Amino acid sequence: MDLQLKDKVILVTGGSKGIGNSICNLLAKEGAIPVIIGRNKKNVVDAVKVIEDFGGKAFYAFAELTDPDQCKEAVKQTIDKFGRIDGLVNNAGVNDGVGLENGNHEDFVESINRNLTHYYLMAHYVLPELKKSKGVIVNIGSKTSITGQGGTSGYAAANGGRNALTREWAVELLPYSIRVNAVIIAECYTPLYDKWIKTFQDPEEKLKEITSKIPLGKRMTAGEEIANTVIFLLSPKSSHTTGQLIFVDGGYTHLDRAL
Repeated sequence: MDLQLKDKVILVTGGSKGIGNSICNLLAKEGAIPVIIGRNKKNVVDAVKVIEDFGGKAFYAFAELTDPDQCKEAVKQTIDKFGRIDGLVNNAGVNDGVGLENGNHEDFVESINRNLTHYYLMAHYVLPELKKSKGVIVNIGSKTSITGQGGTSGYAAANGGRNALTREWAVELLPYSIRVNAVIIAECYTPLYDKWIKTFQDPEEKLKEITSKIPLGKRMTAGEEIANTVIFLLSPKSSHTTGQLIFVDGGYTHLDRAL
């Protein structure tokens, strides 16, 4: 299927690793131009090189996403390079384990800034270009639960905020024909997930316990499976889909885990 994404310029935050990287690679294979936004210069440059090595096109801008000025500059660099922006994938974030009982105000606010504030910042700065292109925003969200290492108040609040902003922006941007959707993930084996699993005394047993509760296939969701849904939502093939929270999680969130 031709997803009609050739030469479309799509910003992807946190696009050098994990799910974001899967999204960027698939975008490039569909003929789009992913713009990887991240702070780790080596990881970002390496990710672009991989895309170029298989014949795709990509661009990058370095930014610490908690810094509004750097977010704004990343958008400006993209506009200076291509003269347009067709889409935004807000993806970057980290489950930092900031809880209620053992947390504090400063860490909670920092968690919100790490996981939610830059979703707003990036959308705000790309909006003038999306109005011109009738572009698309896809927010990556996550289920929230206890990690076994304490609560996740900051991360939970951020993900609730991502869902709320998705619905709010979909309504606000209707007059400009800008579609806004979210893809919600549960158990996907990313580098951050690998780091978390390894904090347990028996990582393999913990992973087996988790996958046993995923109804469809008793396995983790692959990054490519999430990317496939994101790419579809970015494409004109989903032209009448907006304001949706789409769960790509093997039924983990909504099906009976006893299945």
